[in-house]
Amino acid sequence: MIRDFLRPIFRIVAAGGVILASHQALAEPAHGISMYGTPALPPDFVSLPYARADAPKGGDITLGNTGGFDSLNPFVRKGTVPWQLRFLTHESLMGRSWDEPFTLYGLLAESVEVPEDRSWVAFTLRKEAAFSDGTPVTVADVIFSYEVLGREGHPRYLGLANQIESITQTGPRSLRIDFNADNRELALLAGMRPILSRAQWEGRDFANAPLAEIPLGTGPYRIGDYEAGRYVTLIRNPDYWGADLPLRRGTFNFDSIKLDFYGDASVMFEAFKAGDISALREFNAEKWQSQYDFPAVTRGDVVKSEFPHQKPSGMTGFVMNTRRAPFDDWRVRAAMIQAFNFEYINDTLTGGAQPRITSYFSNSALAMQEGRATGAVADLLQPFAQDMPPGALEGYALPVSDSSLRNRRGIRAAMKLLAEAGWTPQEGVMRNAAGDPLRFTLLLQQNDTESLAIADLYTQALQRLGVDVRIETTDSAQFTEREAEFDFDMTTYRRALSLSPGNEQRFYWGSGTAAQPGSRNLMGVRSPAVDAMIDAMLSAEDEADFTAAVRALDRALMSGRYVIPFWQFTTGRIAHVAEMAYPDTLPLYGDGPEYMPQVWWYEAE
Repeated sequence: MIRDFLRPIFRIVAAGGVILASHQALAEPAHGISMYGTPALPPDFVSLPYARADAPKGGDITLGNTGGFDSLNPFVRKGTVPWQLRFLTHESLMGRSWDEPFTLYGLLAESVEVPEDRSWVAFTLRKEAAFSDGTPVTVADVIFSYEVLGREGHPRYLGLANQIESITQTGPRSLRIDFNADNRELALLAGMRPILSRAQWEGRDFANAPLAEIPLGTGPYRIGDYEAGRYVTLIRNPDYWGADLPLRRGTFNFDSIKLDFYGDASVMFEAFKAGDISALREFNAEKWQSQYDFPAVTRGDVVKSEFPHQKPSGMTGFVMNTRRAPFDDWRVRAAMIQAFNFEYINDTLTGGAQPRITSYFSNSALAMQEGRATGAVADLLQPFAQDMPPGALEGYALPVSDSSLRNRRGIRAAMKLLAEAGWTPQEGVMRNAAGDPLRFTLLLQQNDTESLAIADLYTQALQRLGVDVRIETTDSAQFTEREAEFDFDMTTYRRALSLSPGNEQRFYWGSGTAAQPGSRNLMGVRSPAVDAMIDAMLSAEDEADFTAAVRALDRALMSGRYVIPFWQFTTGRIAHVAEMAYPDTLPLYGDGPEYMPQVWWYEAE
């Protein structure tokens, strides 16, 4: 069915004769925008501080992914997409420096304007901005992109669309977006929406387009050839419009980047050892030490590089679906955390080399502090004291085992919590008052060998506790669909977080997304306290209030006991062919898709 794109979800005002708000006089065009203070880089900056401005262009590399893909449209909910596409083929009005958590610089837009109250934002497009087919980027393309993404796009784009009051074309290359919410981050968020071609999609079914309908982008790479589920080749556009922009100088240097897909991580590792892949990120510290000694490393053909970072740990672990029993009871969730023998599992699988995730923002200044909440954090949480599980105000810490296999202390604590929730052991089986066994399914991807290994050790402890747990594996496509529909009891979870958390937090764990298919609120959080902490974070007018709100949010999430945390990755590890080189300066965020391959280059000699 063809969608009616002429019915906007917000008001679109034509240029000419429009009287803008009096706030217009308070704003001036600028080359960048920051949440607090001013951008660190001046208007005449040459390049990003962690990029080599004169990096050579050339060379072809191959990167590996596990699983497969059945879509090349990263902006809709339908299908499984190579995750790298969003970073390489499309652009937004503003771009980021990964040395500054809350700052954007002009990309497709040459300037940005905001009033003091951030109630609106205005952009002026660059004359030279163009799609990969050479057609210019127009204001009509920008307005269309906000409209189609807000209605037909992935759920991650819905939050901004609902907070836009109107979009006004103010000139041949300029527009203004007015907001209907008191939210200081909206001006930045508006600058980060991908821009699509109206000519390509107007009047067509954007959300359900077939694989061959690849969205046209403005980015430095375009899709060359592909085979569904097997590989995608990205070709650097020799006519890329933004090659000389300071934000782009010295970046996107490889002539081509091929993405090969493998059945699982073990097969991909063997392909890397055989020379079929140019670079591989390794997340297991023990494997990094013990298995990266193959001949290519010994000869120097493959180099092992490490990149420390200062970004939050985010959350990796097994998530529990609170929409379903028994995980709708926080005491059962707490028991599952007590039964997880982290110290033993970590020692077995990583040699104990990787520290545990202790909160959603651990490894950063945004993380909750130890002990009882004090000051502004306590003030924010106090109104919700009666509605939150214990620990948010008093202080909450994950259990620590004695590293032995049996973890008797953890099992005893788990049994006590289950008893409080109405579960007791009866002939070796944990049952409730009705005689029903405590039973659930752990959903995993077939190719996720690390999670399978963790699950195998974990389920042994649960069986000793009298819990009937079944591991169910599925392929990546089925896993993605079931995850989107919240069709699981417990499953794997990975949520990367930044030093500039904002509106996406509602998408991750806001009450409004708990029942929204495709949202990242996999645990089904419906917490007035969590919602209020997000609101406080988004309305904070200075960095101190912002930090207090994030720390309070961290406490509300951790005390909710939604996830069984694994280990964190405080150092990025990349093994790569010796021809791949990188700058001496490392960004604040360390490694990531915006670092490798974005600022790396190829040295044939």
